[in-house]
Amino acid sequence: MNIRDLKYVVALKDNLHFGRAAKACHVSQPALSGQIAKLEARLGVSLFERSKKSVRITAIGVKIAAHAEALLLIVSEIETLAHATKDPLSGPFRLGMIATIGPYLAPRILGEIHRQLPRIELTLVEGMTHDLEAALAAGRLDAVVQATAPLSPALVKKPLYDEPFLVALPEGHRLAKKANIRLDEIDNTELLLLADGHCLRDQVLGACGASAAKVNTRETSLETLLALVAAGDGVTLLPAMAARTGKLVLKPVSGAGAARQVCLTYRQSYPRPAAIDALAKIIRQAGHG
Repeated sequence: MNIRDLKYVVALKDNLHFGRAAKACHVSQPALSGQIAKLEARLGVSLFERSKKSVRITAIGVKIAAHAEALLLIVSEIETLAHATKDPLSGPFRLGMIATIGPYLAPRILGEIHRQLPRIELTLVEGMTHDLEAALAAGRLDAVVQATAPLSPALVKKPLYDEPFLVALPEGHRLAKKANIRLDEIDNTELLLLADGHCLRDQVLGACGASAAKVNTRETSLETLLALVAAGDGVTLLPAMAARTGKLVLKPVSGAGAARQVCLTYRQSYPRPAAIDALAKIIRQAGHG
């Protein structure tokens, strides 16, 4: 058994398709298929069920793939540690951002990262908190900008900045002329939310003291949700960094839960703390700006 075999197993587990797994590993399909078959013969178990139309991972395959991912993470961190000894502020860095932060924060920090950290090869990945944390724990990301505390004990957070919420109202709304709006003044039956899985949804529900049964959920992006507000379809809370002009009335809100803490999450074992600190400084300045 070698590192290559483990990569093949993980790739096939992720793709459940020999062609796509081979492409991800930059090898031919027969090479990947043959190597996995040899590994199964050596272990004496079937890791995958194969048919002409599908590939399924077996119960023992799931367990072995999880150990393979853990070993590959250790190998990656050994390589990263060796590189970091030479220059911790150079080389690839894969940064995740949740979908309600990425589009607004990224334009503010990319120029500074290129200027202050010219040897960092930055890759940005946008997604939902759960998916990004899973990728971070598995070593597919190096850090994540998020607005909740990490769930895994293997992950730690570095606070960056507190971001207040604004209430977005359509023009002519009964609250539009108020200078400041209390959270308890918002009618929950008017409230528009992102779909389940977005941490912003849970934060807005908590701030407004609402239950999901009383509000309107939309399978959309935050930008589309704001367009619905502008069209008179309801009201919502948005992070201050997402504020934009248009047929919207944006007002500050007051009350418990009227802000969220944005943090940088990373693995406790991550071997490049200087890179984490440098990025955190840049993001913190952008958030406070």
